[in-house]
Amino acid sequence: MTTRTRMNVYFDPALLKQIEALSLRRKVSKSAIVEAAVASFLSGDTSEKLEAAMSRRLDKLGRQIDGLDEDLAVLGEAVSLFVQFWLLVTPPVPDGAQASAKAKGAERFKGFMQTLGRRLATGDRFLKELSRDVESVPAEPSTDQFEANSDPA
Repeated sequence: MTTRTRMNVYFDPALLKQIEALSLRRKVSKSAIVEAAVASFLSGDTSEKLEAAMSRRLDKLGRQIDGLDEDLAVLGEAVSLFVQFWLLVTPPVPDGAQASAKAKGAERFKGFMQTLGRRLATGDRFLKELSRDVESVPAEPSTDQFEANSDPA
């Protein structure tokens, strides 16, 4: 067992709160945190370690951004196809039915928002369900395919 020498130091209250929070989070003593910080400060290779740590963090962030970019592209295409299909198959509403159509639309939207809220609360995600390693994805449907498959009358 190594011998320790006691040393009294003064800290800014905000810094002490950060040390205490880190101590609780990592489940180590405040002395161990301060000792590691001082050792890191005094060692000569801190800049190399810091650069390596920053490089790892930046690489991780880059991978996360790439995933988000892909997710955004999928969502954009899905919304685009939905809107295109919806516009092709939705007949115009007669003037006399405008009020009831608005009321029904508001009711459906409220149901949609409730369903979306439940789904987000459970952690279920459309993009998690979507298989990313499907090799043969059919060609993008054209408006001709929508027109052939839809009969609004």
